[in-house]
Amino acid sequence: MGSLASSDSIDPSKSPAQAPSEINYNGKRYKVAREGSAEILNLQRPEDAASSKTSSKSQSVFYNPIQQYNRDLSVLAIKVFGEDLAALRKARHQRRLEQLAKGEQRCKKRKRVQGEGTKGLEDAAGKNGKSQLAASAANAALLATKTNADEERPAQKARLVENGETHTEAQAQEGSSKALDPTKAGASGTKEFDDRPLLGDDEAKNGRISAGQPSFRILDALSATGLRALRYAKEIPMATSITANDLSPSATASIKFNVEHNKLADKISPTTGDATEHMHRAASKTGGPGQYHVIDLDPYGTATPFLDAAVQAIADGGLLCVTCTDAGVFASLGYLEKTYSQYGGLPLKGAHAHEGGLRLILHAIATSAARYAIAIEPLLSLSIDFYARVFVRVHRSPAEVKFLVSKTMIVYNCDAGCGAWSTQYLARTKEKKAKNGDTFYNFTSALAPSTNTHCEHCGFKTHHAGPMWGGPLHNPHFIQRILDMLPSLDKNIYGTIPRIEGMLSIALHETLDDPNSSEARPASTLDRPVPTTSAAARSHHPFFFLPSALSRILHCVSPSDAAVRGALLNLGYRVTRSHTKAGSIATDAPWTVVWEIMREWVRQKSPIKEDAISEGTAGWGIMQKDRSRVEIMEAQRLLREAIENPGFKGLEGLRKEVEAALYQISKAEKRHRGRRGS
Repeated sequence: MGSLASSDSIDPSKSPAQAPSEINYNGKRYKVAREGSAEILNLQRPEDAASSKTSSKSQSVFYNPIQQYNRDLSVLAIKVFGEDLAALRKARHQRRLEQLAKGEQRCKKRKRVQGEGTKGLEDAAGKNGKSQLAASAANAALLATKTNADEERPAQKARLVENGETHTEAQAQEGSSKALDPTKAGASGTKEFDDRPLLGDDEAKNGRISAGQPSFRILDALSATGLRALRYAKEIPMATSITANDLSPSATASIKFNVEHNKLADKISPTTGDATEHMHRAASKTGGPGQYHVIDLDPYGTATPFLDAAVQAIADGGLLCVTCTDAGVFASLGYLEKTYSQYGGLPLKGAHAHEGGLRLILHAIATSAARYAIAIEPLLSLSIDFYARVFVRVHRSPAEVKFLVSKTMIVYNCDAGCGAWSTQYLARTKEKKAKNGDTFYNFTSALAPSTNTHCEHCGFKTHHAGPMWGGPLHNPHFIQRILDMLPSLDKNIYGTIPRIEGMLSIALHETLDDPNSSEARPASTLDRPVPTTSAAARSHHPFFFLPSALSRILHCVSPSDAAVRGALLNLGYRVTRSHTKAGSIATDAPWTVVWEIMREWVRQKSPIKEDAISEGTAGWGIMQKDRSRVEIMEAQRLLREAIENPGFKGLEGLRKEVEAALYQISKAEKRHRGRRGS
């Protein structure tokens, strides 16, 4: 996190061994702050005699212990990403070797056929075909030469399988691997991680990376103290090169001093400069993007000014870590004009504002990346205290970028009334099968707004928010890998393990989407710890509600979470909760069902006092609806979806869709009659 005021307070999550202390170093007295496996030093200066207080200028290093949770989580997330990258590289090289072995066999067969049948080919080709035959013979000779050279390098191939791709082998096979490796393009045109050599000239000359070690480069773009870079270097084994950049020369000098103190000069390169300029230079250093495997953006306030450069400077399949601390902008209506100018959408009002803020941040990243044919895949998106932290994997794939329009949504929010909302995606997708069996998607425009200007439940005006990200917030495989890692960690190094475990356990089960749907199938064709999410995946049931907030609308005693969850489960709906708010309930039940449960709660358990709800209020509008009206509204919804379905062809198809909807309505009616009878 950027430079915050130095603090002598000890984070409660830290053990006594991690508490700040003082040491003498090279004849000078320093205050040391220990976090994780790293230490940062701050030169202690004499107190100001006039004021009897330490001068503010003496704070040459700024350390914020509150952000240890952010840094602990970031270290673990990058570790999991690095393990996934290592597994992906190994699988890709295994396939390359298999393809090369098949190529060698084809070369031997091709050589034998050409040697035996040259005369016959000459007679058949005639005079004009002799030049083509000569070219074929030359190609066969080249392939045979390559085969012999490959056979002389069995030890090198074995080392490739064991350690992953070396830079020499990557350069030698870069052209041929694209044609041989079928994982370069999936059903949706997705390319796997581009593991071309990413060594800088200085690193190669200084020999920082050994000959057989795959590169893993990290950029701490706004490094401040350098603590984040220090921890990455000490606690992430696969990290080969870390750049700690800061705009302030004094901050860079402090980083260099602490790098030397931690004996990490072979891994960390402190640089002074504007983060945006640094990332633009990195993107163009070798004539194209892909310089860093991980880029960490952790500024004051919003990270949006750095997104455009970051998505260009990161490698295909790389990890982008973003922190935004301006919750007053992305999760509040106080500065909605600023929210739109920075994030490209309007914020939400209500208990679900912070989830809306996460989706606005992801929308800003996705739109910045889409300009360069880059698609994003959120691995983990968290609302923490006063800030948001997201971990996003990027894919250079024009085919995946097309899905952004179908994963961008508008939210219609009854923020002044009952708090209900509805969502509308900008476009619709239809999965289809080609004649050869491949899956492709057809994109069509969305219909007019999915709701009225006034809330159908309470009659109050609705306001719109967004556009914002409408896809998944997390990759469950990524979260599970972090959770699996926690029991083996040293609690003296990772002092926030209990909080990480609690928050990620909730995030793991946040999704309400059908795990058996086509959108939930992993898109990756390789065996890897964190398979990629389908590019077509959407969040069909975003946001949540609070039973206490609904009770305030009706002026009744709030039902327990267990009671509301039980009622929803008994009706056949799925229920979960959100990490962004304690006591939240997320469900796939429509708002008509939620409000009917609350009305039934009032009738049976918590009757409202006479004249407790004034006419014209949102609660009064809710209580005017009876169960028969709810059933009519649900039937109307089913019929509307049947009529608006773009999949049917002709009147016969429309008739079948309507009949199917009527059948569902009749089943629902029978269920309601059965409940009344019981």
